[in-house]
Amino acid sequence: MRKASYSMGHGQPKPFPFQNSKYESKECNLICSLKQKNSVIRFLCFSILKGMFSEGLMHGQGTYIWADGLKYEGDFVKNIPMYHGTYTWPDGSTYEGEVTNGIRHGFGMFKCSTQSISYIGQWCHGKRHGKGSIYYNQDGTSWYEGDWVYNIKKGWGIRCYISGNIYEGQWEDNMRHGEGRMRWLTTNEEYTGQWVKGIQNGFGTHTWFLKRIPGSQYPLRNEYVGDFVNGDRHGHGKFFYASGAMYDGEWVSNKKHGFGRLTFKNGRIYEGQFANDHIAEFPLFQIDAECNSIDDSTCPEPTCSADIIRKLDGSESNSVLGSSIELDLTLLLDMYPPKDRPEEKKQVEFAVLRNISELRRIYSFYSSLGCDHSLDNTFLMTKLQFWRFLKDCKFHHCKITLADMDRVLSDNNNISVEEIHSPFTTLLLRTFLNYLLQLAYHIYHKDYKNGSPSLFMCFSKMMTDNITPNACQIKGNFFCDQQRTVYAMNYIDKCWEIYLAYCRPNINPPHELTMKTRYFLWMLKDFKIITKNLTATKFVEIIAEDSPFMHDGIDSNFELEFSKMRSLDLKIAKVSSSSNDLT
Repeated sequence: MRKASYSMGHGQPKPFPFQNSKYESKECNLICSLKQKNSVIRFLCFSILKGMFSEGLMHGQGTYIWADGLKYEGDFVKNIPMYHGTYTWPDGSTYEGEVTNGIRHGFGMFKCSTQSISYIGQWCHGKRHGKGSIYYNQDGTSWYEGDWVYNIKKGWGIRCYISGNIYEGQWEDNMRHGEGRMRWLTTNEEYTGQWVKGIQNGFGTHTWFLKRIPGSQYPLRNEYVGDFVNGDRHGHGKFFYASGAMYDGEWVSNKKHGFGRLTFKNGRIYEGQFANDHIAEFPLFQIDAECNSIDDSTCPEPTCSADIIRKLDGSESNSVLGSSIELDLTLLLDMYPPKDRPEEKKQVEFAVLRNISELRRIYSFYSSLGCDHSLDNTFLMTKLQFWRFLKDCKFHHCKITLADMDRVLSDNNNISVEEIHSPFTTLLLRTFLNYLLQLAYHIYHKDYKNGSPSLFMCFSKMMTDNITPNACQIKGNFFCDQQRTVYAMNYIDKCWEIYLAYCRPNINPPHELTMKTRYFLWMLKDFKIITKNLTATKFVEIIAEDSPFMHDGIDSNFELEFSKMRSLDLKIAKVSSSSNDLT
């Protein structure tokens, strides 16, 4: 986006020429007597002064017109323009607002007559300084609202361009610099992350929206999350394709180059070297936004490479769910005798297929929680939203905590220690389905260890007892009000930083950072949040509403691990209780 530079076109009003002079007939040619309180003075230099006088000095309301036509109307204090007034330039431009010693200082509004530019906000020593809004056209479609430092955009601000594109974030020297979000409405793109001198540079997320109707078969837009250098994808990053495929690896100048891991839309994985945006071993295989199957026309003759790719991208998939969603059942099926595995796989896939419409609806519902809007009518579920789904469906009533569920899923899905309890981890639809199957087995397999097909029974019971009667009925405090949640999500990064600072390593493998309830209570005391509005007793009551193991009516269990979901619920409850007390 090209940076546009505008000037107000008018400098600081001229200094008042008689700030320390009394108006006596020896010094200037008077048309009227100074004995009158309301007087008009015409100077030999063709300037005009009229208004209220006191002891030979302009004092009160008055008007001064310079010889070149510049006019000031407003308050005077002993010859000095002060407090509030209006400057009018010969070309018709005006300033109305606060004035100190004849200078624009304080709050005021400037309108330029020669260009469609106006500014309203704070001034300091005649320059835009502090908070203010500038409009660059008469229609008000091009504007900036935010921080100024002596006529320079610096700090935080929002810039709306005439095209409709909009940037919200940090500025330095009139350029996008620091953390910020840019929305290109003309091309349906969005970037959130770091900027350096107006260019994407550092870590960020760039999204290409594909407009789809509600209930579309694809739950994703194209999205890159990773490093940028001079506006290009460069370094390490993840690219989520609209089809559900995903590449995680090295990039050079917008191309996959180096070591990477390509997960096809069916969940199968290729890991190895990439060169110039292609798999190094299979340079003829084209990876595009939909990550389609290999095209035989690109290969001069059938090869082993083509066969491998077909197996990876799902061209030869025999899953009843189709090639776009292939469940990863390897670890679960390893729990069964080899002779039972084919039937277990077949029956549980049929069970998922029977419920796939409901599960898609649930995924769509929870993935939109806390999101302001989506240009493509789709959302990607985060771990934070997944936790809310688990609690709504009362998974944590099955003698397993959210923290334990995180560990179960991390063991089965090769998740790093740092991401085990991260609220920012994203889940594709197929990941969501795989997680449900793993939890169903973990929770219910003992009930059906002698039954067959066991995995089918576990999943069916989870659907019947947990999901169908409870899903999409939001409980807790954090997600219950959409507008409040959207506002609170602005502070999620800081909350996570504070949460980690108070966590301690788990004594059991994999020794990830966790927080017990007592540590969280101590943290609230350190922040002086435990008050008469939120007492320790009230704290226990709030947590017990959504956690059956916290309080049995007599004793409280402060050894329970405190999840990020519960900490957010409690913070929202604190705000609500404070608001109720105020009203």
